[in-house]
Amino acid sequence: MSSNPKSALSELMNNAHFQRAFNAIKHGSLQDIIPFQDIWIFEDGTLKVDNVKLIDGVKNKKQQATVSAKGTLYLTATHLIFVDSSAKKEIWILHMHIGSICKQPLSPNGCPLVIRCKTFQVVTFIIPKERDCHDVYSSLLKLSQPAEYSQLFAFHFTPSNDLANESKESSWEVFDLEKDYDRMGIKDSNWFRYDQTINYALCDTYPRFIYMPKGVSKTLITGTSKFRSKGRLPVLSYLHEKSSAAICRCAQPLSGLTARCNEDEEFLQCIISSNKNSSYMFVVDNRPMINALANRAKGKGYENESNYQNIKFHFAGIENIHVMRNSLNNLREACEKRDLSMTSWIKALKDSGWLKHIKDILDAAIFVVDAIKSGTSVLVHCSDGWDRTSQTTSLASIMLDPYYRTIEGFQILILKEWLSFGHKFSERCGHLSTTDSNEVSPVFSQFLDCVWQLTHQFPKAFQFNERLLFELHDHIYSCQFGNFIGNCEKDRLDLRLRENTYSLWSELRGKFNDFLNPFYERDEESHTDLRILKPDTSPSLIRFWRSMYQRWDFGIQPRENVADTVNALKEHIFSLKEHTKLLETRIGTLCNLLNKEEEKIKDSISMISSSESMDFSTLQILDESISGPATPSLTSPDESESGFEESSFIHSSSLECLQVGNLINELRSVAVDWRSLRSTQCFSCTAPLYHNNKKNHCWRCGSLFCERCIGRAHSLPGHIRPIAVPVCKTCSRQLGQAKTLSESSSMG
Repeated sequence: MSSNPKSALSELMNNAHFQRAFNAIKHGSLQDIIPFQDIWIFEDGTLKVDNVKLIDGVKNKKQQATVSAKGTLYLTATHLIFVDSSAKKEIWILHMHIGSICKQPLSPNGCPLVIRCKTFQVVTFIIPKERDCHDVYSSLLKLSQPAEYSQLFAFHFTPSNDLANESKESSWEVFDLEKDYDRMGIKDSNWFRYDQTINYALCDTYPRFIYMPKGVSKTLITGTSKFRSKGRLPVLSYLHEKSSAAICRCAQPLSGLTARCNEDEEFLQCIISSNKNSSYMFVVDNRPMINALANRAKGKGYENESNYQNIKFHFAGIENIHVMRNSLNNLREACEKRDLSMTSWIKALKDSGWLKHIKDILDAAIFVVDAIKSGTSVLVHCSDGWDRTSQTTSLASIMLDPYYRTIEGFQILILKEWLSFGHKFSERCGHLSTTDSNEVSPVFSQFLDCVWQLTHQFPKAFQFNERLLFELHDHIYSCQFGNFIGNCEKDRLDLRLRENTYSLWSELRGKFNDFLNPFYERDEESHTDLRILKPDTSPSLIRFWRSMYQRWDFGIQPRENVADTVNALKEHIFSLKEHTKLLETRIGTLCNLLNKEEEKIKDSISMISSSESMDFSTLQILDESISGPATPSLTSPDESESGFEESSFIHSSSLECLQVGNLINELRSVAVDWRSLRSTQCFSCTAPLYHNNKKNHCWRCGSLFCERCIGRAHSLPGHIRPIAVPVCKTCSRQLGQAKTLSESSSMG
């Protein structure tokens, strides 16, 4: 390791592999890092560690460690980067994704450093010197858990993709929750909007605007709020337009053993009265009954049926955050073990209890859905109403409403049920070093797992694929965007996140095509009734989400993703159709100009099917027959890329579009053959393409590229319409040069 800061910085900047890796981050994905001058420098000035060995997973005491790579370890302000120059292998670990770091005793091979990530990635680095290992270890402890919100990644993140063209505040102005309530038919219902004012005087963990049943007075509202934990009184979450049944959410009452509240009892009667189709309502307590009884001894508890008229009570039996945290830890341990037999794996999965918890959450949501289908309103709560309650109301809304199964609707649902109504993301995800470890729990991860279970049982009902779930899961921990920082709407206003950070929703909007499910069918297209989903929660149908919990174990993942393969086929077919329509237009134009029948023209140019098989002399003869002998300016190779202007190839009948240079450019601009997704390397940088990587086809050359090597979208001269499509950086540069050349020639 270099001990001089200036020499170390110079050495790093001159390292070709690090420069390539560093530049790779600037495409605007989750691996964006802050400007180069902010690279982290150790206290002694060092920047990197050489001769580091990488072991995928955790070294087992009973087995010989298998070294998968040997290279250099870099530490930046935001990432831990491992670069194996010989194998062109790079591993980027965001500091905020690090869940735990374990420095093991020094061995003859070096000092092992085990890093477990919140994204379920586990790596072991064997660092030659113990002092170097200690430096990396102590630095990562500080960087992975900042002490203050202002030190989080989002407050320093500078995008370099299309998001950089937006202001921070405008990136937040993507969705409007009021429109979602209007979509439910709230204006013609028995519900009204209540404004808490900017001070959030009624409940500071609720959104400013909340919906309540008509007929409640200010006295009822105030009294009910005081009787509910943290002031979280019953408010509207979802209104079923056809049945007028409502899903409401709140926190547990402060009933204790004997206390009651007349205002709270009247408030619930108003909810019942808002639905003319039912004379009663369900109250769903998501906790196990014994937990609710224990809370009564603490002055909290649940509704006493003898005090509330026309309600039916139901305990869902979902365990608390502590049980869920232990369950996930046990699941992690099972996934890390590589030498388990079938019997041991099944036992470890069962003992973790994870799939049972997923089933319990789904069962709770199904109960709510069945009640709403029957026309009965439901009030859902747990303890404080922002963990298990958010899971249940969100999943019930997805099952009931196809809109929430679209990419846009799913994001609005998360914005409404998790961000606006409050969820302790900062505590549950452990964003800060000041977080109590007992508050950490995978509540949102469980919700995503339940959604994946639904997508698995109903593959045609969801517009999005699991890649969107991965993206959301990773970003709740990354703190790259401001959306999941803080615990409620007021927290985010106090932190001024709109002014100081970018929004994830704008980032996801730019990746819309990456999240499309090729099997999705809208209601009007489907031959089955997918409007309301009723999943089967039989134990045999609750699946282990391998692609999430073991997505970094590349050896067990298939080389091809089925959804990606189908999407690639659809895109390829679309590209060829656009190209075919343009060729048909050109043939029709030739027929008109030569006064010949179309079939004869087709026979004369039958050899022209692609840029690889066409005979350019045929084009030369056709060009001469139309406009006389060809001039060098029309057939020069330097101008073969001209014709990118829309007017030169969109429904044009001019002679210019039939010139040889333009026709050759159109034929060459569309790839007839695309490389198979089984390819394991990027065509440009030769970086490995794994199962969880998005493989991108260049529509111009047909090769496969990683995210960093795919360029900006361009319209192709060979398409009938000027639609921007993915192209690699080389093709993007050539298309840009062709466009510039065409513009200059037209001006001349």
